[in-house]
Amino acid sequence: MEAGGHPGGSPEAEAAVACEAFRLLRIEPSALGPGAGREGSAARGSRNALRKRRRWERVVAARRGKRRQERERSRARRAEGAGAGSRAGERAAAALARERLLEARVSGPRLCVDLGVADRMSQKETSRLASQIRRLYGANRKAQKPFWLCLTEFVEGSLIYEECFRMNDGFSNYLMDMTPESFLDLFPLDAIVYLTPDSENVLEDIDPNKVYILGGLVDESIHKKLTLQRAHEQSLQTARLPIREYMVKTISTKNYHSETLAINQVFDVLSTYYETRSWPAALKAGVSSGKGYVLPDAVKQVEIPQHDNAQENSFIL
Repeated sequence: MEAGGHPGGSPEAEAAVACEAFRLLRIEPSALGPGAGREGSAARGSRNALRKRRRWERVVAARRGKRRQERERSRARRAEGAGAGSRAGERAAAALARERLLEARVSGPRLCVDLGVADRMSQKETSRLASQIRRLYGANRKAQKPFWLCLTEFVEGSLIYEECFRMNDGFSNYLMDMTPESFLDLFPLDAIVYLTPDSENVLEDIDPNKVYILGGLVDESIHKKLTLQRAHEQSLQTARLPIREYMVKTISTKNYHSETLAINQVFDVLSTYYETRSWPAALKAGVSSGKGYVLPDAVKQVEIPQHDNAQENSFIL
């Protein structure tokens, strides 16, 4: 082999090239052992060098992996530092919400969900009610002026009891009262207002000294005037939301109109009114257009041609 590395050069030249390659791979030339210049020894040295080169490549790969892991840990620490500020904000917000709820326990209006009628529902309806209770609690926890909540006739072992704990994570930590007792045994009768869509009385304001009762039934349940009958049996004051006083009926192919809302929807109305003192804003927050009612400013009059060439105005979305 010639000096340039072409075939025909001397064994000494080959050894020099090998030594330089080993130096670049950080392998001592002595690792080849004596007699490396001879052809047999050179072959063995080449095999040893190959093994060491592969071992060195594994070391380099491990170092690269370690550096990559260090970079990932560094990014994670930076993200954790940023997240720490976010978590601190979340903890502060949670503490503030807790403070507002405890203040409502002392001086705020009370809202009870009467679960004494929950045994009239199916498994599916009971699950829906448990989900609505979760949403109601979540909305109250975020409210600037929360109510103090209470579940009455919440009997251990009942279907609604089991569904609430099954479906709602952290339910046992909800900051509200849960009692097997009836609301009739907890509050003065003259302080109770049972909210039912079948009442003839319109709810005009929210009094912090009153206790408002919602019947624990879901939308789909067909129990005509059940909550009204339950209230009348105890000579309780009743009221309904002022839906028909502030909203108008929409005309649709189904021509469906209902003032029956889910308990979390009723709460959205009550909560928004308690904060804003505006019934239109409150009803907009809790009454969906699917109920067949909308605020007057959400509709417009259009002319619809009739078969007798007469025209009439009708409200549509």
